[in-house]
Amino acid sequence: MSHSSAQVLERPATDAVEKQSSTVARALAARRAARAESAAAVDDAPATGKASLLDRLLAGRRLPHPPGRRAPMWFAALVAGALVAYVPATLDEAPAVSATASDYGLGESTEVSFAGGLEGADARRGISEAEAQARLNELAASRAARQPKTALPVRGTLTTCFCMRWGSMHYGLDLAAPLGTPILAATDGVVVRAGRASGYGNAVYIQDADGNVHIYGHMRYFSVAEGDLVTAGDQIAKVGNEGQSTGPHLHYEIHRGGMDGRPTDPAKYLAERGVQV
Repeated sequence: MSHSSAQVLERPATDAVEKQSSTVARALAARRAARAESAAAVDDAPATGKASLLDRLLAGRRLPHPPGRRAPMWFAALVAGALVAYVPATLDEAPAVSATASDYGLGESTEVSFAGGLEGADARRGISEAEAQARLNELAASRAARQPKTALPVRGTLTTCFCMRWGSMHYGLDLAAPLGTPILAATDGVVVRAGRASGYGNAVYIQDADGNVHIYGHMRYFSVAEGDLVTAGDQIAKVGNEGQSTGPHLHYEIHRGGMDGRPTDPAKYLAERGVQV
């Protein structure tokens, strides 16, 4: 084919393109003119007072047109998105969620229970209780073995012994200690008297299992009463300075066989039972 023939064939295609470009250009020019006219109407609205609020809002919020030949595709996508968002709201239904009670741990039996969920729980519980009781018995026996049968009445300083003092016999021990120092029962027994006593200010009398009476004197405060049972090491009072006393201390005295029994050396009595003053 000759060069002139090729020019003749290409001319119609070129004319079609030029016509389409001219059409698009005229359409764009018309659109620009309409947009300019709308903007001018909005600008004139405050002066004339004839433009409505809706016109001003629409003129100020006009969506830009997509450029080029993809305008139909862009518009179709916009409409499809609006429909997707609108349909669920119109139906007012939430998407269905498939779930069962087992997903929340409800309505189904499990193998766990407060008894352990195992067969024979009652039998094992009985065995466990029996074992526990046996251990408790062992503990009680061990505690009884450790519990002192005799205790030092007060932690203090020996100031006067069971001996002659100022020309007369002193029938007990004087143990000096700060005011308020705890006074303990030296042995197991029963309180036969507690309260005011001549020369002692206050005194507590405790009779042990052998019938001996232990006397604790000069305290200001005591925490037992007649008839109370006490064990060795129990606190019964606090050191005071009551009665015929030259300072805070405990006077501790023991009478053999009863209240009117013969006094005995408390230091010797305690030493025979493993307690040193």
